Amino acid sequence: MDQPDRIHLRDYIVSAEIGAFQTERGHPQRLRFNIDVDLATHVVGVNDEVDRILSYDILTGAVAAGLADRRYDLLETLAEKIAAQILAHPRAAQVSVMVEKLDRIPGALGVTLVRRQARVEADDIAAPIRVVFHGRDMVLPDGAVALVPDAPRLPLPQGGNAREIELLALDQAAWALAGHLGLTVADSRTELDWAASEGRVVVWAPARMVRDVAGLAAEPQALALWLAERLGASRLDWALPSGAAEPSVPAGFRVPTGRI
Repeated sequence: MDQPDRIHLRDYIVSAEIGAFQTERGHPQRLRFNIDVDLATHVVGVNDEVDRILSYDILTGAVAAGLADRRYDLLETLAEKIAAQILAHPRAAQVSVMVEKLDRIPGALGVTLVRRQARVEADDIAAPIRVVFHGRDMVLPDGAVALVPDAPRLPLPQGGNAREIELLALDQAAWALAGHLGLTVADSRTELDWAASEGRVVVWAPARMVRDVAGLAAEPQALALWLAERLGASRLDWALPSGAAEPSVPAGFRVPTGRI
């Protein structure tokens, strides 16, 4: 029987306040995390696409989510929380979480937990993100934002796959806007989730994510609606020129919309 493919996080050190003793209260100490994840399926046929694998950011994100949740007396409770968060993802079949204290003794003391299924209820670790259609110059909002640039409105080559050409033009517009604003381009769900967890503003380049979505027009406003719903965005805002009408929202669209 084939062994499962694995990903891992090694020697990840974070300072946090933890411990049951009074001498540990009010004094952050170094924690070292080593995490191994057995994948539910082998890494084949992914075509070098980051959205088809379990991202390493899921591991560091689970550590951050666990530490942000509360102050822990026990390493065991923290390790259980991290394991549950990782196993909430369908690509994770089994996880081993080692957490060690590095400042209590000259060596390291800690615990290792191995879990196949979450034994505590996992929180949703996907951070909310706001989608903004960038149709005019604007002051960038705070927090996690995915900017969807308007079409470049330049002549496009004729012939061939017209939709593919339009998507590539939108990607080019995204890179141009990101360069103008000093931002990063995100072209995958994994990068957008990372931006959400970091509270960053990024510019979305759509071609990679929507190329194979049947029936979706390569039109920026339609893409903004699709992205907001796909991400479960906190809201979708339209930055439009004065006098321009807001796009119509499809029936059943669940994301709040507004104008900025």
